[in-house]
Amino acid sequence: MVVIRARDARVERRDGRRGLRTTCSEWSAVGMTAHTPRCLLIRHGQTAWSLSGRHTGRTDLPLLAEGEAQSRALRPKLAHQQFTAVLTSPLLRARRTCELAGLEDRSIIDPDLCEWDYGTYDGLTTPEIWEERPGWDLFADGAPGGEAAADVSRRVDRVIERIRAAPGLVACVAHAHVLRVLAARWIGLEATGGRYFVLAPASLSELDWERGQPVIAGWNQT
Repeated sequence: MVVIRARDARVERRDGRRGLRTTCSEWSAVGMTAHTPRCLLIRHGQTAWSLSGRHTGRTDLPLLAEGEAQSRALRPKLAHQQFTAVLTSPLLRARRTCELAGLEDRSIIDPDLCEWDYGTYDGLTTPEIWEERPGWDLFADGAPGGEAAADVSRRVDRVIERIRAAPGLVACVAHAHVLRVLAARWIGLEATGGRYFVLAPASLSELDWERGQPVIAGWNQT
């Protein structure tokens, strides 16, 4: 197993070797080559809390039986893809999705792909939060005791740097809100732009390039 250390983007292997990923300045020209860095976003399968609309941040829930079936159904869709890297959140629901989708043997655990930390709102639905704080919006207001949009943005910017340092197709197996922010940042929007994207469980989305510009080539395919 390979683990990315979140703070400095170093790669740590079980044999103790370490190395730095390519820096942002080095990948700026990569997008114009025949080996264009692209990314397939994979949201994890259904959990009890995602089914009931509860915010599920760092609470490490397993997949439901339905979520496991959804994840297995991804395997034939991904079997023909030639991934240069597979990055996955360390949380169980993402790692299990990665395994059932047939990607575990080449996966890299990336803590920067953890879901948005909802702090004291973890496990609550939006209507429950509105009872205490009317009009609350995650992207605008962040989560008390957790993360603001800017915090998530810093994490996904590091993930994007890793993706663009690995020419070819990279898979990211993670969670709805962090992947929504990643998509927004990929095309140059502020992290709050993630509010305009929705992701269903076990959905596939593709980030690509067109005429040298980063684009969203496919979204929320189930």
